[in-house]
Order: sequence, then C-alpha cells, then structure tokens
Amino acid sequence: MMWKMPIGAEPDETGVRFRVWGGDVKQVEVVITGENSQELASYSLECDAEGYFSGHVAGLKAGANYMYRLDNDKLRPDPASRYQPESVHGPSQVVEPGFEWRNSSGWNGIPLNEMTIYEVHIGTATPEGTFEAFIDRLPYLKQLGVTAIEIMPVADFPGDRNWGYDGVSLFAPARAYGGPVGLKKLVDAAHGHGLAVIQDVVYNHLGPDGNYLRDFAMEYFTHDKKTPWGDALNYASKPVREFFIANALYWTQEYRMDGLRLDAVHAILDDSKPHILQEMVTRVRASLPEGRHFAFFAEDERNEIWLLKPQSEGGAGIDAVWADDFHHQVRSALAGDNEGYYANYTGNAADLAETLAKGWFYTGQVSQLTGHKRGTDASKFDPPHFVYCIQNHDQIGNRPLGDRLTESIGLDAYRAASGLLLLSPYTPLLFQGQEWAASTPFLFFTDHNEDLGKLITKGRREEFSHFAGFSGDSVPDPQAISTFEESKLDWAEAEQPGHREVQALYRDLLALRLNIPLIREPHRDNFKAVKIEEDSIAFRYYASEGQADLLVVVNLQGPLNFDLASQEIGRLGTGQTWEAILTTSDPAYGGSQSLIELQNLVRSGRVSLDIPVAFALQSKIE
Repeated sequence: MMWKMPIGAEPDETGVRFRVWGGDVKQVEVVITGENSQELASYSLECDAEGYFSGHVAGLKAGANYMYRLDNDKLRPDPASRYQPESVHGPSQVVEPGFEWRNSSGWNGIPLNEMTIYEVHIGTATPEGTFEAFIDRLPYLKQLGVTAIEIMPVADFPGDRNWGYDGVSLFAPARAYGGPVGLKKLVDAAHGHGLAVIQDVVYNHLGPDGNYLRDFAMEYFTHDKKTPWGDALNYASKPVREFFIANALYWTQEYRMDGLRLDAVHAILDDSKPHILQEMVTRVRASLPEGRHFAFFAEDERNEIWLLKPQSEGGAGIDAVWADDFHHQVRSALAGDNEGYYANYTGNAADLAETLAKGWFYTGQVSQLTGHKRGTDASKFDPPHFVYCIQNHDQIGNRPLGDRLTESIGLDAYRAASGLLLLSPYTPLLFQGQEWAASTPFLFFTDHNEDLGKLITKGRREEFSHFAGFSGDSVPDPQAISTFEESKLDWAEAEQPGHREVQALYRDLLALRLNIPLIREPHRDNFKAVKIEEDSIAFRYYASEGQADLLVVVNLQGPLNFDLASQEIGRLGTGQTWEAILTTSDPAYGGSQSLIELQNLVRSGRVSLDIPVAFALQSKIE
C-alpha cells in the first residue's frame, strides 16, 4: 500500500481530500483558483478536536490549483503543498503522488560504510540548473567512483535562486529546478546507476519570506527559545512534531530517498521526551521494509555523541555526523586560516593526527574561541559514522568570495589533501567539481524581494567587514544574478590540462576505497594515526593475520624524511615489505615523482621528499 500524506491535498478516485492544521483560526475554506489566481469555487472544511480542518472535494483532479482562506480573510498557500507552480506566495497545486518507478522498486540502498558522497546544488550543477539536467551527469559520477549524491535543500524558496536554506514550502520541490516529477526522475535514474540519494532538509528554521505558518497557528514557534534565525520551532506541540515528521516520511516514502541530511541540529531546540530527532528516526525506520538501507546524517557544531548513540542507550540514533574539525585542521595547515572559528585550530601534524585518531579534535577541551569546553569522546564509534570533507557548500560559500581551496594552495598540496581525505577511514564528502579542482566559486546568492534583498546584501557585507583584506564592496552582492551565474560549474574545465590530471587522481583514489576492504570496512580498533615529522602524519590499517596492512603517509608541507623502520607505525614483521600502490605526486596526476621512484625509496627504507604528497603502501610477503 502506498504511503499517504496525513496533511495537504491527497487525490483519490473521486476527488481530492484536503487537511490542514489551523490552531488559531476558526474557519478554513479551500479555494480553487484558475488563471491569474481567479477564484473558481470554494469549499468549507470541518474542524476536529485537535484543530485540523479537513474535507473532500468531489470531481477535483491533480493539476488543480488551490489556496486556503483563513477566517474569511487571508488567502494562503498550503503549508504541506506538494508544488508551488507560480511562487511560494501563490496557489498550491494538487499533485498525483504516484510515479512509474523503473529502477527504485527493487532498490535496497547502500550501507553507510560504502558511501562516498557527492554534494550538489541543483541550480548551479548544470547550465540548465534542473533535476532532469543533472540526470545526464549520473554516468560520470558512477564512473568517477562516488556511491551517493547529496542534494542541497530543494524545499521551495522565494525567487528563482537560493542555496535552499531559506525554504518555506517544505513539501514542494522547487519549481526553479523542475518540481516533483523532475526530482522523482532524478532519484529513479540515480538508483538505476547504483547511486544512493541523500536529501538535505532544514528542521531548525524556515526562511524569512513566504513563511505563513503563523497565520495558521502561532504555536508553530516558541517565544522562550531562540535560534540564530529567530524564534525556535515549537517541538513541544504535537501538531508541529507531526508536521515535520510527515515531511521526513514524505521524502523517504514518496521520493524514495536513501537518507536525510539534517541541517544544523544544534539549533533544533526541544526539551520533549522523546526528543523530536528520536521520534523522527524511529518512525522513519519503522516505515521502511526489512533490509532497506537508509541513513540519517546530522550537521552539528557541538561534537555531541548523543546524536550517534543508539536509542537503546538514550541517544538519537543518528547514523553519522558532519565532523568539521577535520576540515578546519586541514585548511589551517595548508592555507594558514586563523580568523573566526579557525582560531580553534593549529593545523599542526600532531593535532591533525589526533583528529584522525579520535574522529573529531574537540572531545571536551576548552575552545580557544569561546573559552568553554567543547565536544565529547567519540572513540567508541567506528569511522564511517563521521563525515569528512576538505570542501563543502558552507566552507566554500561562507567565505567572502566563495573561493575554493585551490585558490589558496598549490596543486601539490591539494592533491595531498585529497589523498588524505579519500584514503582515510571516514565517510568522505566531495563538493561538486572538487574532483577536477574546479576554479568556479560557490558564492552566497538569493533572490528575495527588494526590501529584504537590501538587508541581505547589507548583512552579508557587514559579516565580513572584520576579515583582513575585505571591504564591504568587495563582497559580491547575494542578490545580483551575476553572483549566481558565476557559481555555475564549468564542466568543460574538467578536460583541460591541470584539471583532468586531478580528476584522474580522484578516480584512482575512489577505486582504492571500493576495492580495499580495510578502507571499505574500517574499525576504530584496527586503525592508528600518528605524527611522524614536523608537518607529516601517517595512519595505518591493521589487517587480520595473513592479510595485507595499509599504510598512508601524508606530508603537508616542507621536507619529509621518514625512516619506515624507526617508527612503530611503519614497522613490519620478518619477511614482509611495503609496496607502493599510489602516490598523489605521480606525473599522471600532474605531479613530479612517479610511483616507481617512490617504490625505490620505500625499498631503501627511507622516504625523503620535499613536496606535499600523500602516498599509500601495502604490506606483502617477500
């Protein structure tokens, strides 16, 4: 039986059922509209004891446009609208929830430990900026070696361009990207290529423009809990909880997503028992058939293990968390960033090795930035439960000029960082174009109304006024269409010299992840990371007896003079030797030292280099 939405407009054989919660209104009518939002007919809805207004309109079909009239006054779109064909301010549309799934019916997803995630912003990932246009890129991603795509939020937003975190129509895939059918086609096509699809969702706030929830019930928001975006959502209210849980189920069931990435869960403020995250995880998992792989990912700046703990131990039961300490250490080490939150990180080899050893760096130490303790000990959780990156939408787009890591460091260092990321045991996330060292920026862009747009532009420039080297006017205007256009990927660049070689490196690194069981199925107790030189680290995967160990050495800068036998991390038993299987400095990847040259150094027992590099060695019996 197909899952049915408990709210919104649900078509059936004889018409359409409407249901909406209106805790602060006394009368709700559904108004059927035609061209130019002209009223064609209206029907009163009946209210139940919980404040839900519902009714059935016979003869109405999918494709009909409608709005709700509240107390004979305000006309508002449906909070659970499946599609907003004109804008988030206009009529909602009745959508047929069914779809001819060709590839997804027998699809069981991908386990967490096999995920390599490719983050995309649909509007900038192709020239067309649509769901269907991105389908053409799926064969490339499969060949590259990623196993999952993560789509930045698609809940409809004001205007035609947005990152997605200003969404207000949470059930309506953005009309600018192609709406519901386009998204379903993309998910089905991805599954046909063996790629999982993760949807980024925002349950900590709604955008400032087009958010009409308060017109239905003030109870949607609290007044005693504040987030960076204003009043917190009121998860102590049962109808509010049901609204957001229905949204999670909607993406899971109606769009057959393989996971949800929960934005900024540190700003989901809930004192209820159970916590909204616990209830959401429980109910989504209960809705899935046995054997279906599905993963929850959480972005959280607190380094909080409560998120990862199973619910049997009182935790949230989230599968993996974004562990940004790794990114911050790498960026600090290679680019020298020390402003803002980078003040918390040295980037030195010892701290980077400690981060790799523990999952994240802060496990209760005092933050240099805030003066307060931050983080918890996560050593009981295996590496796949942590998502690592060297670039993502935030870490690029929240820079004043949206510049990528390659704008701050050389390609030798970039290749080394890429090897560090993809040879580590953690779940890696790539940001669109990263694999060819794309030069296109990813800027912050919006398309708000004129008054709000001026405030956004002013606020953005004030935000970076204290950063060295940036005056207000040098920060691109988020409202300018040129800011959006500059952020679009240039796919032709991937075949150009200097880029295609980096792409070849990524393809080979991802192949190693897929083909070496130690990386594909890592465990905390068979992995060790240490500092070996002033600017160099090594980490090793220890295999079962009779199988090959894997040693990865990363030199971030300066000279490396590593005697393999002098440090425990590089020692082997009698009759064993190390064989070089990949180096990021190979000329095939744009480097200056071949794998054969590296192997000769390994045979000598001492690897002396003066370039940033990451290389992998596998043990073998002589």
